[in-house]
Amino acid sequence: MENSAGKILRIQGHIVEVEFTENPPNLHDLVIMEDDKDTKMEVIRSSGHSTFFCLCLSHTTNLYRGAKVINTGKPILVPVGDGVLGRVMDIFGNEIDGKGEIKAAEKKPIYSNFPSYGELSTHEEMLETGIKAIDFFSPIVKGGKIGLFGGAGVGKTLLLTEIIHNVIVLKKGGGQEKNVSVFAGVGERTREGHELHQTLSQQNVLSSVSLVFGPMGENPAIRFLTAFTAATIAEYFRDGLKKDVLFFIDNVFRFAQAGNELAVLMNTIPSEDGYQATLASEMASFHERLVSVNNNSISTIEAIYIPNDDILDQGVQAIFPYLDSTVILSRSVYQDGHLPAVDLISSTSSNLDFELVGDLHYKSAPRAQNLLKEAVELERIVSLVGEAELSPEDKLKFKRARKLRNYMTQPFYVAENQTGRPGMYVPRLTVVEDVNDILNGKYDETPEEKFMFIGSAKELLNGPAKPK
Repeated sequence: MENSAGKILRIQGHIVEVEFTENPPNLHDLVIMEDDKDTKMEVIRSSGHSTFFCLCLSHTTNLYRGAKVINTGKPILVPVGDGVLGRVMDIFGNEIDGKGEIKAAEKKPIYSNFPSYGELSTHEEMLETGIKAIDFFSPIVKGGKIGLFGGAGVGKTLLLTEIIHNVIVLKKGGGQEKNVSVFAGVGERTREGHELHQTLSQQNVLSSVSLVFGPMGENPAIRFLTAFTAATIAEYFRDGLKKDVLFFIDNVFRFAQAGNELAVLMNTIPSEDGYQATLASEMASFHERLVSVNNNSISTIEAIYIPNDDILDQGVQAIFPYLDSTVILSRSVYQDGHLPAVDLISSTSSNLDFELVGDLHYKSAPRAQNLLKEAVELERIVSLVGEAELSPEDKLKFKRARKLRNYMTQPFYVAENQTGRPGMYVPRLTVVEDVNDILNGKYDETPEEKFMFIGSAKELLNGPAKPK
């Protein structure tokens, strides 16, 4: 081990510069202090001929200049397989749920190569969430990726948790035995992770879910690497155990933000927008691993924070190219009391293809969005001169658009304690029929306020259905 020894030259935040005069380490090798084996660092890139920048993955209190470090010659290895199901771990695969050591027959490095183009496969099976606004305007296919975009406090995590509930909890045993789920908590609150763990445990589905947490209280290196650890676990389920995987991550912007913090500490020249020049490659190194191969899929649902409600922020824009569907959460919609607070006009999906969603859905979605766009213009007129001044045709469009917006509200299972309304799961085909009926005038005589927080519109004709 003597030839694999180096020394610490400089410490800046959680970036440690080390020197190896002989046998330089490889990228991603794990380096430990000789006199404190629990202090771990990962080689991230070179800083000179024989010097290297390392990410400190432990507390920095024991670090000092001149300290001797040892290269282990191995990257970070995490346990994979059935042993991680029902468990909560950190980026090293150490348990943080108090249930004892995580036992797994195999460990894998947290970095891997992307699947080749020839290995990729596509699916045409819809992944239904039971949430009207998502299934109609931003449908998801098995093996696809959807992003939930929103600023602070508009319901991203609530919406993500409802999707987890509907897809995992409600569908357990319903042909989903082949599925497992992986959740990556990147830079979010420990409380939210604890609540999610409790919910999954109470619903008896924790045994099919693996959780990896790197909360906001951790240093940027931990937050940055959490996404890669979770991706490794998901890849093994897909490739090693031949399972279909549901991958949830909250929050991808915190992944970009952590990379930016590390780049600043390494004095990397930023791009014009202030983010690290490596932002695009970092996003690719994560997203390109979450794909479908050999008839097994990874379906990804991502929450993305929008800083200052600026969707043009480069950290947000770097995520868009990898998504099939986008759900934009709006602060103005949230302030109007609509849940979920989805901007129905801005939310889109490349899956709105008639071969995937069917002819009626394919035709109804653009009709609905066109009606909502027209209603935005009419709203300005109404605010100035009143609805009575609209032409009969415009008045009809305006009322139908308001009914459509109200119809897209929905009581959530995970918010029952806060709202007092029982949650509802609405099948996609039911939503398509209801929207088409609203557009065609079937409910023109029904007051718009009656559409708030209902399940199917047929409840207005037949009485409320029992919540599923």
